Order: sequence, then C-alpha cells, then structure tokens
Amino acid sequence: MNRPKTKRIESLDVLKGLVILFMALDHTRDYFHTDSFLFDPADPEKSNLILFFTRWITHFCAPAFSFLAGVSAFLVGRRKTKSQLSAFLLKRGIWLIGIELTIVYFGWSFNVSFSSLGLLVIWSLGISMIFLAAMVHLSMKHILILSLAIIFGHHLLDGVHFNQNLFWSILHERGYFTVFDSIKLRVVYPIIPWIGVMSLGYYFGKFYDGTVTPEYRQKRFTQIGLACIGGFFIMRAINLYGNSDPWISFDNGVQTLISFMDPSKYPPSVTYLLMTLGPSILFLGISEHLKGRFVNFCTTFGKVPFFFYIIHIYAIHLLATILAEYSGYGYESMILDGFVSTNTQLIGYGVNLGWVYVVWLFIVFMLFPLCRKFGDYKMSHKHYWWLHYF
Repeated sequence: MNRPKTKRIESLDVLKGLVILFMALDHTRDYFHTDSFLFDPADPEKSNLILFFTRWITHFCAPAFSFLAGVSAFLVGRRKTKSQLSAFLLKRGIWLIGIELTIVYFGWSFNVSFSSLGLLVIWSLGISMIFLAAMVHLSMKHILILSLAIIFGHHLLDGVHFNQNLFWSILHERGYFTVFDSIKLRVVYPIIPWIGVMSLGYYFGKFYDGTVTPEYRQKRFTQIGLACIGGFFIMRAINLYGNSDPWISFDNGVQTLISFMDPSKYPPSVTYLLMTLGPSILFLGISEHLKGRFVNFCTTFGKVPFFFYIIHIYAIHLLATILAEYSGYGYESMILDGFVSTNTQLIGYGVNLGWVYVVWLFIVFMLFPLCRKFGDYKMSHKHYWWLHYF
C-alpha cells in the first residue's frame, strides 16, 4: 500500500523546541534555586516579578505539548487507517505511562525504592493518547464539540469532592494516596480536561491537510489565537466561571498582577488554557515563514522533544547532586522521596536566580549536540519502528 509522502512542518517543531526550553528552565529552577525550598514562586506575597515570570513562562509547556501531540496524531493518521492510528495511539499511550512510572520517576528521584510515584505530564500525555485512540473514530465535528465541552465544561465538577478517592482524583482532582500499602502516589495531572486539549489539537491538525492553503491556516490560527488571548483577559477579569483559583486585588500592583496572571493549573482552568493555548496557536499562525539560527536552534530540540525531556531530567538532577555534595549538603540529600522542593534537608541549599539561568543555558548547550545527533539518526533510520515512539 503506497503512503503519501509528507513534508515536516517546521513551525510545529519551533514551538515544541521553545516550550521544551522553557520547561528546562523551570526544572533547573526546581533543583537549583535556593528559594524553591522556601516558597512557591507564584505566591504574590513572597515572590517578585522576575521570579514569577520565570515560573509563568513555563506554564505554556504542558498545554502546548498536549495540543501539539494531538496535531501530530492527525498528521500520523494521514499515513494510516483509523484502526492503525488507534492502535498506534493506544500502544504509545501505554508506553508513555510505563516510562513515567519507571525511567522518568528515577530521573526525578534517583531513588531505587520506587516508593513515591507521580502521575505527571508524561502520564497525562499517555492517558490522553489512550482516550484519543477511541475518539479518532468520531467525525471531526463531534471531536471538536466533545473537546470544547470537556475544556469549557469541566468546572461544573469543581464542587464535587470525594475524600481519598483515587478514581476521582485521577479524573479531576489532584490528590495524594498510599497504594499497595507502602507506595505514595501523587496525582498531579488529572485527566480532565487534558484529554480535551489533545483531542482539540487533533481537530486543529486538519488545518495542515494538503487541501488547506498556508494563507488560510495562518489567518485562522492568528484569529483564533488572538480571540483566546482576549477571552483570557475578559474571563479572568470577571473572576467567576472558569477561575477555580480566583485572583486577588492587593494594595501592591505587582502582587495583583502576579495573582491575576496565575490561574489554576491543577487541573487546568479554562483561563489557564486560554492564557497558554492562545499564544501557542497565535505563534503557529505567524511563524511559518520564520528563518534564522535561533529558529534552527529551537527546531533541533523540537524534532526530538521526548528524547530531550528524558536526558534533561537526568542532567539537571546529576548536576544538582554534585552541587549538593560539594556545598556541604551531601549527595544523599538529592535522593528524593517526593518533590525536590519538599525536602527540608535542602533548606539553605542552592543558588540565586541569576545563576539558575546560567546553569539552564549550560544544560541546554550541553545537550544540543546530543539532540542534533539523535534527530539526524531518526531521520536516517525511519524504517526502525521503535523510533516512532520517540
């Protein structure tokens, strides 16, 4: 059976590369910034504008990853039957969940006991792919309706609570549990509304179909992106529906701005998704003609986002372990049983925000040649089926 040849869409890789670099900055801050062990960088009463926006820019990562994974699923589906695409998404979803609970967990913790697992962003992508495996059999119209209903309607569940109910926590409410008598399980990314974000990305994939002109796609993406940004400011200002974490007006304007620009992420509120997906879609609308060294730099990472995700976790944690050892805290303090920021042994450890940026840039440039080589390997070995899972 002959498959249509498809050209890689560089603007998608540029956006993937940008958001994964933002993500690396946030993870570097988690492991190196001395204030990470003292307070939340989004706390308007303790944070400052530079620290807050260092955290804020990384809010784009998870929504963009999920949305672009949906777009990629559509593009993959152009070379497969619906049944083949469904099987691929199902297997890849299960594989991602397995990777989250093993390789990713160990990278975060360096703890061989596997005593404190987390359902984080890779889990979110995996479980969303499993749901998308079923949704691809619907018409595009019904996929759009269902996606928007999940994204805009999930706040109707905000008032529903079940104490220590793991199923409900996985569905819609972040929680902490003990499973199998001794394993701590953190549900950080409930599946609603993330499954709707990925399926919405799948719907948007149709704009990359060969029947759609680039001019039309760019115009529509620009309009939709601007509408989402405007919708964020309107809905956030009203401070009612879609704001599970309402903003507070302080006497200090900076504190008010921090509160206003920090909608709920766990689970993501409508305002959070409008704030992050709006600029992402707008970027796709205006970036198709971008060229230059920085674009090529971002594209290198965007072509291998999962590979970068794995190795950057290990690189950051290893460097943090070395710093802890040589600053008197001991390497053992970086063998974690939970989030690094909750380790009270590390209070006083770390560097200021300026040095966090230095460490981040060092990690990015250190991993650049590895990502470029792996990207070249993928392109020259497309016949290896396992590479499709990276």
